[in-house]
Amino acid sequence: MSDALMPFRWLGGFDGPMGEIFTVSFLHRLDPAEVLRCFIASTGELMDFEELSNRTSEYFFDTGGGEGGGYIGVMRAGEWSVAIELWGWQATLSEMASRLSSAGEVVAITRHDYAEDRFVYAVHGTVITDFIPRRPSIRHGSEPDRLDALMREVGLESKEDRPVEAPMAAAFALAARMMGVAFTPSILTKPLLVGGIGN
Repeated sequence: MSDALMPFRWLGGFDGPMGEIFTVSFLHRLDPAEVLRCFIASTGELMDFEELSNRTSEYFFDTGGGEGGGYIGVMRAGEWSVAIELWGWQATLSEMASRLSSAGEVVAITRHDYAEDRFVYAVHGTVITDFIPRRPSIRHGSEPDRLDALMREVGLESKEDRPVEAPMAAAFALAARMMGVAFTPSILTKPLLVGGIGN
């Protein structure tokens, strides 16, 4: 199992570029500009990851953190768009996941060191499954067990008495098996279309 999780372990570390609160969402058949519109974001501007990080950090600390990072950056990866919310968690909220998936499907993963991590899979406006990666036996959604076989492959066991090895890495490994898009550090070198959420 460790080998399958290795490319994603950086996402659960304490000194990585993504920080201790972030959400990554994968949206099928939406281009980056369409993704920003789904988030009700301002017109996008191109930035690199460092610029996005600086802008979200400034917003987060200026506002006290309760509103998230305030900005979202989106890039294209094959048939999917990948959206990054540093200091944010919007995409894994049920209402937002339903909106983001209204034209197709979305997989969203939140790391939140001061609350709960989350994995959400939604299709055509319906949340199919929603769970906390370190407690994958407790699931919600219209078909909570649809991903059960894939979840077992990455160590997200349904047995409550079995601890999950590296739950954040396992969540991203599951997403990669579902979509064929691996969220590795190299993805952060790509330009991002960035908009202010709700601006």
